[in-house]
Amino acid sequence: MATSRDILRLTAFSSDPAGGNPAGVLLDARGLNDDELQSVAAEVGYAETAFLIEPELGGSPRHSRIRYFSPISEVPFCGHATIATAVALTERNGAGTFTFETPIGPVTIDTAVDSNGAPTATFTSVEPSVTSIDHAVLTALLGLISLDSSALDGRYPAMLSYAGNTHPIVVLQEQAAFDEFTFDPSAMRTLMDTQGWAGTVTILHPLDDSTFEARNLFPVGAITEDPATGSAAASTGGYLRELDPAATPRRITIVQGRHVGRPSVLEVDIPAGGGIAVTGTAVPITDPR
Repeated sequence: MATSRDILRLTAFSSDPAGGNPAGVLLDARGLNDDELQSVAAEVGYAETAFLIEPELGGSPRHSRIRYFSPISEVPFCGHATIATAVALTERNGAGTFTFETPIGPVTIDTAVDSNGAPTATFTSVEPSVTSIDHAVLTALLGLISLDSSALDGRYPAMLSYAGNTHPIVVLQEQAAFDEFTFDPSAMRTLMDTQGWAGTVTILHPLDDSTFEARNLFPVGAITEDPATGSAAASTGGYLRELDPAATPRRITIVQGRHVGRPSVLEVDIPAGGGIAVTGTAVPITDPR
């Protein structure tokens, strides 16, 4: 059985090993059962670990079946672990297009290497869908961060957005409210589990027309907030397109991780239709513990 020593450790959406969102990556997880996958993810302890359970579908090193596990459960899709896995494969096999067969369907990742040899990866999400959020659920969510509807930015109604995982998206008007809210992780986890939110709770603050700062609440184990959340970035792109389809295509930048000391940058391209493209880099974590 694989152990955490076999796992590559990379941080995604940052070129600094001290920034971004750490992910474990196992490039060959053939033969591991669900309990073993979960055990390795728990031992690694990152928000998610990605496992290539079928590394070379049809004999192609660019076509793999992947699964994602947090320390407590399987996750249908994980953006930052997808970016980290694609960067690891690029370093092994060269830049190009990879296809991951995920639990939510096939996801395409395009990778490139810049003039300094640094790889970047862009995944294109599944087709997003955006729905309303129940008023009582929103009230409960705001109560858990000690806010009420007066804190919301009226230009951006709170909604549920899916682009691989379902994320409630809440946009706060004032920087102070965004920076200063706190929450009880266990109470937030209870609400998330009750609502079936496998991803993060996404709290945004607009910095300008094309830049948002994000806090993504994800209480699992010792983790409370995610430093960089690719699936939430894709869901945010779908959400913004739903609000103003005439403004697409457009690119936005999401900055995240300041509140947990791991700054991250996610570039999001929002086409007029289809999946949302999320771009970032990943680098090895030089001191994983």
